[in-house]
Amino acid sequence: MTEHSKEAAQARGKIKQAAKFATVGAMNTAVDFVVFAVLVYGVDAVTALAQTISYLCGFLNSYLWNRKWTFRSEKRASAKEIGQFAAVNAFSFLLSMAVLLGLEKGLGWNPLAGKLASIVASLAVNYAGSKLWVFRETKSQT
Repeated sequence: MTEHSKEAAQARGKIKQAAKFATVGAMNTAVDFVVFAVLVYGVDAVTALAQTISYLCGFLNSYLWNRKWTFRSEKRASAKEIGQFAAVNAFSFLLSMAVLLGLEKGLGWNPLAGKLASIVASLAVNYAGSKLWVFRETKSQT
């Protein structure tokens, strides 16, 4: 295999991985959004409680799919990896909660509109944290 074809294959692999991450992100967003809407509008839960529960559902979906499908981790899950994933998601959760409540309570936005804005913020943080820290490839994986 020539150097050029190796580079092309690596580029295709990175694009495929990013597409998988985006797909998982869309699934997480759907899980998060539907659970949030059901809790707020179906059972009249307060926004903060609904956000906490819906975010946890998205968190679990994200870890399972990204670990096994996006990054194809075959090693046993470690406490360090789970802790890193939880730390990235805790930061992302706090950011999403601040955006949601700031827009809803501070600016009077509809809860679903605030939720959409909070999703954009949390997706950006999760991608960066997952790619660069939690599931970062080591030299032996490339």
